[in-house]
Amino acid sequence: MNAPTGRRQRIAAIISDRRISAIIRTQDQQLAADAMQAAIDGGFRLLEFTLTIPGALELVSRFSRREDLTVGAGTVMSPQAAREAVAAGASFLVSPICDPAVVKEAAALDVPCIPGTYTPTEMETAHRLGADFVKLFPAPAGGADFVRAVRAPLPHLRIFPTAGVTPENFVEFLDAGCAGVGFVAALFQPQDMAARNVDAIRRRAEGITRRFREWSAARS
Repeated sequence: MNAPTGRRQRIAAIISDRRISAIIRTQDQQLAADAMQAAIDGGFRLLEFTLTIPGALELVSRFSRREDLTVGAGTVMSPQAAREAVAAGASFLVSPICDPAVVKEAAALDVPCIPGTYTPTEMETAHRLGADFVKLFPAPAGGADFVRAVRAPLPHLRIFPTAGVTPENFVEFLDAGCAGVGFVAALFQPQDMAARNVDAIRRRAEGITRRFREWSAARS
């Protein structure tokens, strides 16, 4: 396992500090841009555009130009996709699965990798391959209790759930020891996306980020 160095280490530290990520998946490029901007207006600074979005690399390139944002690419399924995403400006790579070739390529590109895992064995395997964080996907039964149970014997795992996380329960995941959490449909709710109701997305983002600040302040 290669220890993170240089740029990769700095980005991993930013992810660990910001902890809450806005993750968007849609078939409409302009809607993806508008909805993500609403999340940013609501306070999010850690973003992920899945590569299933038409023109996703263009969105990564556009949003990564802002120095106050940390922008990643999701659904990265091959080393070639990893290279293209980083060339477009992605600072970190996320996948729904754990592909050793993608983890290796992320290390070569000097960016954090967050592969998808579900079981304790998969999480530990990804960690030993060199993953900086392990994405918990899909949502397990028990949610935060599942994370707590896994981390009892494996406290070194930096678990980052991106399914089953909601504005109502995300603090429970953080209290259970998660390194961070990702908001997908719970932030970009289907009815709001269908109606292009970006104001509702912004308000929801404001509520999430406000609660996160309160949680952080209570721990300091």
